[in-house]
Amino acid sequence: MTRQKTSHISTKIALKPLNTNLFNIVLLSIFLTIGSCKIYSQDISKKTTVISPKKQKESPGSIPENTNKSAAKKENDTIKKDSIKVKVFLDGKVKYKSVDYARIDQKKKLITLYDKAELYYQDIELKSGIIVMDYEKNEVYAGRIKDSTGAYTQYPNFKQGANVIEPDSIRFNLKTKKALIWNSRTEQGEFKVKASITKKENDSVYFLKGARFTTSKDVDNPEYYIQTNKVKFIPGKKVVAGLSNMVIANVPTPIALPFAFFPMSKETSVSGLLLPTYNDSNTRGFSLQNGGYYFALSDNYDLTVLGDYYTNGSYAMRFESSYAKRYKYRGNFNVRFENLINSERGYPDYLKQKIYNIQWSHSKDSKGSPNSSFSASVNMGSSKYYKQSINQANVGSNLNNTLSSSVSYSKTFNGTVGSRLALSATHSQNTQTSEINMTLPDLQYSIDRLYPFVGKDGVKKGFFKNINLQYNLSGRNNFVTTDSLFFKPEMFNDAKLGVQHSIPLSTNFKLFKYFSASTSLNYNEVWYIKTIQRGYDTDQSKVVDQTINGFDAFRTYNFSSSLGTTIYGTFNFNPDKKIKSIRHVMRPSVSYGYTPSFEKYYDTYATDASGKMTDTYTRFEGGIFSPPQKTNSNMLTFDLSNTFEAKVTDKDSTKVEAKKVMLLNNLNISTSYNLDADGVTSLAWAPVRVSGGTQLFNDKMNVNFGTTLDPYAIDNSGKPINVFNINNGGSLFRMTSANMTLNYSISSKDMEAQKKDKNKQSQRNGGRDDDLFGRNTIDATRGKSQFDEEEDTGEDKISEFFASKLPWDMTFAYSLTYGNNNRESKITGNSIMISANADLTPKWKAGVSTGYDFVQNGVTYTQLRFERDLLSWRMDFNWQPFGNQANWSFFIGIKSGVLSDIKYDKRSASNR
Repeated sequence: MTRQKTSHISTKIALKPLNTNLFNIVLLSIFLTIGSCKIYSQDISKKTTVISPKKQKESPGSIPENTNKSAAKKENDTIKKDSIKVKVFLDGKVKYKSVDYARIDQKKKLITLYDKAELYYQDIELKSGIIVMDYEKNEVYAGRIKDSTGAYTQYPNFKQGANVIEPDSIRFNLKTKKALIWNSRTEQGEFKVKASITKKENDSVYFLKGARFTTSKDVDNPEYYIQTNKVKFIPGKKVVAGLSNMVIANVPTPIALPFAFFPMSKETSVSGLLLPTYNDSNTRGFSLQNGGYYFALSDNYDLTVLGDYYTNGSYAMRFESSYAKRYKYRGNFNVRFENLINSERGYPDYLKQKIYNIQWSHSKDSKGSPNSSFSASVNMGSSKYYKQSINQANVGSNLNNTLSSSVSYSKTFNGTVGSRLALSATHSQNTQTSEINMTLPDLQYSIDRLYPFVGKDGVKKGFFKNINLQYNLSGRNNFVTTDSLFFKPEMFNDAKLGVQHSIPLSTNFKLFKYFSASTSLNYNEVWYIKTIQRGYDTDQSKVVDQTINGFDAFRTYNFSSSLGTTIYGTFNFNPDKKIKSIRHVMRPSVSYGYTPSFEKYYDTYATDASGKMTDTYTRFEGGIFSPPQKTNSNMLTFDLSNTFEAKVTDKDSTKVEAKKVMLLNNLNISTSYNLDADGVTSLAWAPVRVSGGTQLFNDKMNVNFGTTLDPYAIDNSGKPINVFNINNGGSLFRMTSANMTLNYSISSKDMEAQKKDKNKQSQRNGGRDDDLFGRNTIDATRGKSQFDEEEDTGEDKISEFFASKLPWDMTFAYSLTYGNNNRESKITGNSIMISANADLTPKWKAGVSTGYDFVQNGVTYTQLRFERDLLSWRMDFNWQPFGNQANWSFFIGIKSGVLSDIKYDKRSASNR
């Protein structure tokens, strides 16, 4: 078969004689019938044809219309000149092709494409096993075909713009763009829609009959679906349906609605109602929880409003907002308030209380403004919030005794002399004592170091050229209050405000080639607007402090110097041994510090009514910064840090180099000697502190230890005396305390996967980032699923049991504390905590968190958790069997966010 040259057809057509076969003659007749269409180059072997209604200039070699030339001849075939009137019926090109054949029936006006057939017209793409085009009616029919086994294959794929439909068969009119579709399948957002018959009215309206909606991956065999018979479907906007019924595992359920509306917005999120869940409590009655509304305010921020209501009058409100701007910042803000009523008025256990919690997290993209930064991590509120809250089980935060917050802003000023400004607010709250320590604001300003003796070459070498000067300013406004007085007028009455100026003058240099020396002279000046005046009050018969308002200041200075070096030692072993060598690095240092007495800032006060008994004080006591010292400080400090590293033969025989293994990351020994000690009020030697740490088992186990060794003996009251312990019949040192912690994490996952699997919500609330204290169940979100960020693992079966991989992880923590300050010699703390998670099957996960306190002889917090991946659904069960937080919870619901309100959530009331 030969390739036919391009020809142009107009109302009058003159053609040269052509060398054609029967197919060419039929093809030419089709185009004469269709009308004013231009046939572009056609590759018969690929069966690809393009039809266009547009008139174009004649290509080279074509015959001009109205020609008077005689009919063209071509090997045994001649076509006479003819002229016809034609009519345009298409608005664009039609391109089609197939693999097996393209059959043209001139009598029936049909073009049949078979096997991997494709047709393209304007924004329409149609792919199918078979496509039949009726060019007289301007209709296209597409359907599936059978393979050699008799199974249907090559289902039609109809695409118009962004909408894709995968039916069994389709009938489509190219002119009106109306269509009739059988067993259509399409995706709209998270929804998958299948309908027995679909009528396409136009580009924006579809009518469906016998439709099912599901979020299952397999639309033909879903785990569940919503069955409805009459549907009006507007792609990308909405679905309006008649009577709708929930079907689970092909079994109709009593869950039905007379009509249904499903939003199909192309936006990432849309506003909508959040349906509440039903629950009941022995202390608060029946309740509706986590009902509210989600506001999709913009692409940059949103707002969720949730509420709970109990029949005894208790209620709760929660406002949660997330915001982000690309390359600028991102964060979230949560406010939670609960009005709790226990029992009923008139009963002895009646209690009414209000609790709240505020969380704010903010981070700024450094690329947006490299010279400034702003960040926030806020967790503040009622001290008893995590213990009393009725709508969350956050044990990790409940067991944590401290709530902390920090909001900071910093800016760097570049110039000849650079400087840096930092503003921050900090908050620390003890949940046991309800004491709050807050600094608002904390101002830090510093000017970069100035080197007055450095030449134009900029080289800083030697004692004089390294002399540098710096200025630091620190200003703080501090509040110490309680939970009940937080942000009330009483809180601000006791505020402490102070400003400290510091000017350090320092230098560093090499001494005897191997020693590094440094020395510095520091000047400090502190400003206060409040001081105290201490005296004996005869009316109260005690010593009282009176606040004096007004500016006051004190000035101090001190001197310090240090000398240190680094010593390397290597111990080599036989080359045939597994251990090749051990390297020991020691970094000894000696430092000296001297601060003179500033007795001029001290005054005398009477301690009794007679005035004969006196004592001294400084009016700057109780301020934010350390007060001036009354006595000299003349101290020598000794430090020795050690690291031990070994080279061993690598298990991989292909590697030539020995493998480095860290034996001890650090082993530190430190103490100090007071040169001005008198042996009565102060002792010369300070206790020796020994601490160290290492990592074992491929850095999976962290080991840290420490001990305090006192060289002095103690008297019967436990007070150290100026007698060495060895001279008092004891050992060289008296161990006063010791501690050791072990943390071990192992998993079948790699280390990067372990780092990603963090308990972030617990960490934000003040708890741990692992699940040693269990996983969180927070509000309506039910916390993070154990299946999150995992790919589908296939069917729930283990075909080859012994060869199967069951993912698992385990976290182990052990803590041991020893106390011997007053010869009690006892273990003050000894506990172990374990958390383990495992895949029982690819669809079942189980986990446990528990521990044991060997001092109290009791089991610590324990949680058992089970989770089942039900493909489109998720089910979990959490149980805390005993303790103050004993409770259980059961949840089953659809994973997809668009149908997340279809769920069952039941929780027992805890003992709070």
